[in-house]
Amino acid sequence: MSLKSKSNTITVLIHILIWIVFGLLLFFYQPLSWNVEIPYQFWIKQAITLFILVAAYYFNSKLLVTRFLLHDRIGMYFVAVVGVVIVFLLLNSWTDKVLHMHEHMEAVFHRQHRPPKPRDRGGWDIFGTVIVALVLGISTSITAIQKWQMDIRLRQALEQDKISSELSFLKAQINPHFFFNTLNNIYALTHVNAETSRKALHQLSRMMRYVLYDTQHGTALLSQEIAFIKDYISLMELRLTEKVKVTFSPPAHTNDVTVAPMLFLPFVENAFKHGISATEPSSIRIIIDQHEDLLELKVENGIYKDHNPNIGENKGIGLTNTIRRLDLLYAGKYKLDINEDAAANTYTVHLTLNLS
Repeated sequence: MSLKSKSNTITVLIHILIWIVFGLLLFFYQPLSWNVEIPYQFWIKQAITLFILVAAYYFNSKLLVTRFLLHDRIGMYFVAVVGVVIVFLLLNSWTDKVLHMHEHMEAVFHRQHRPPKPRDRGGWDIFGTVIVALVLGISTSITAIQKWQMDIRLRQALEQDKISSELSFLKAQINPHFFFNTLNNIYALTHVNAETSRKALHQLSRMMRYVLYDTQHGTALLSQEIAFIKDYISLMELRLTEKVKVTFSPPAHTNDVTVAPMLFLPFVENAFKHGISATEPSSIRIIIDQHEDLLELKVENGIYKDHNPNIGENKGIGLTNTIRRLDLLYAGKYKLDINEDAAANTYTVHLTLNLS
């Protein structure tokens, strides 16, 4: 049995149980408390009344509320409800006449020398009016609340689907962006050292295995992300000269929590892309730290103009997508400070994530 079928079965059983309890308490327990011998016609009348109330409940719930009230046809809805009340009272009165309820009940209470419990013949059935109005009110309230809850769940599901689709799209953009830039670096390395470039390709394949397979569930362990950044830095260092100093400081003790995969990569990638000079001494400093539920990334590098127009066209794709991913995944739980100091020729990124 599917989960939906099981849920529907449970709902039906709950409704049946509620009506059984309602019927026993209202239509059978009270008459038994009268302490008189009640004719069988009375129990038939009570059962018919309960059946009519059940029909009125679901007629209102499945038809009147959904077709009129929930479509803002309030006037038509109240006219229909008044019609249901009138039909109930007419059927109730007709059942009384068919079963000769007044005569039977008057005879019972006459034998007991008690005043009759039933209403006077021809009077307005106040109890019947109240009980059918109560049933219709409960039916309307429950149906409206269920519709409201269903609409909320539907909106949440649609919003979640939208976010999931956008995250998948953003990640799909980041992955080729990272892969394209890394391949460019390895291609440049093949002209200098073929053996080193082969090792770099092997390292890249290991990194891509992580990107393609280990992050499919949308999260990764912090230790995996740190290892990925470490591999990326090592790969980038293969083409650097002695004039470039790279410092990477991972956490001294890692609490292996789950994080969004490849969240740090664009900041580190930008540091290598724009923070290295071919002629001047340059440095990149990358720090990842963890304090209980707080995770911090600090990246500091110099600022050097990139004269390659092809790469310049794609500048900032990974960074822009990463900021959008932060907005979707860590809304209200992250702080990102990016400072560019032209005078000091420094570019710093400070990202703080609250993982609680």
